[in-house]
Amino acid sequence: MSTTRTPRAPRSAPRPNRQAAHRLALLESMLRVRRFEERCVELYSAARIRGFMHLYIGEEAVAVGVNEALADDDAVVSTYREHGHALARGVPAEAIMAEMFGKVTGCSRGRGGSMHLFDADRRFYGGNAIVGGGLPLAAGLALTDRMTGHNRVTCCFFGDGAFAEGEFHETANLAALWGLPLLLVCENNLYAMGTALARHQAHTDLALRAAGYGMVSWAVDGMDVFAVEDAARRAAEGIRAGTGPHFLEMRTYRFRAHSMYDPDRYRDKAEIEHWRERDPVEGLAQRLRETKELSDEARTALEDRLAAEIDRAVETAELAPEEPVADLLKYVTSPVEARRP
Repeated sequence: MSTTRTPRAPRSAPRPNRQAAHRLALLESMLRVRRFEERCVELYSAARIRGFMHLYIGEEAVAVGVNEALADDDAVVSTYREHGHALARGVPAEAIMAEMFGKVTGCSRGRGGSMHLFDADRRFYGGNAIVGGGLPLAAGLALTDRMTGHNRVTCCFFGDGAFAEGEFHETANLAALWGLPLLLVCENNLYAMGTALARHQAHTDLALRAAGYGMVSWAVDGMDVFAVEDAARRAAEGIRAGTGPHFLEMRTYRFRAHSMYDPDRYRDKAEIEHWRERDPVEGLAQRLRETKELSDEARTALEDRLAAEIDRAVETAELAPEEPVADLLKYVTSPVEARRP
């Protein structure tokens, strides 16, 4: 069964009057994610990065657009495909790259690698290797805020594969029942790990199904960063106003395979090319060129600046120390547990 389709236009509020500087900042953020991951592919292929790695290439508009709508004291819970989420949240490229190299200067002290990025200072509560594993954690964070009177939003990213997990349905039910300040962002890239959505879901309109839990839900063109930002901002404002959890189905597509180990034999090349024509990064760049906001010289300067930033991140990661063997059991148990006979 073919899964090729063009995402529907979002039911979002009117777009804000964006300044040119903001539009350029969105492009820079998406390009940072794209170029960072492309470098990671090179490093992984050279065996300088090891372990599992899942690329976000093609989905950059979702991470950047959603994070634009969040405040600094909001919380973000992510998935194992979280490089873009972390970068868009403001986690430095150097800290992420060091984590990829398994160095102690990484954002998780080199203990998490690609799938377990974490930055408590930025309220980025990690990637999670378990499909749907972040959903109940996000519900707990949102419940804490509701019980303590903090008017904050907890945003949880997850994929269409997680929609089939019990964690999603349990979380959605309790979030709606308790009126939690939770923003559920489903990145529907159509394939979960490697099974087409129509092959594992009897009804593929995920936003409509989520609405059955009594929460505000709608579908968004996940390849358009403006549409994503507008929808996420509208949802965040609704949550802060006390209208309970919101669900956004971001209709997007990953251009690369599920992981670096995946031969990607389950998709037609024509389908991939169809979606590449809607590349969120190059699409925005073209719009900015058409409005004379981005010249060829400015694009080159931006690319050079990002390349230098990523070069520094790689160099810093390579020079960073590994955790001493004597510290390997540190943080595994609490100090109280460690003192028990």
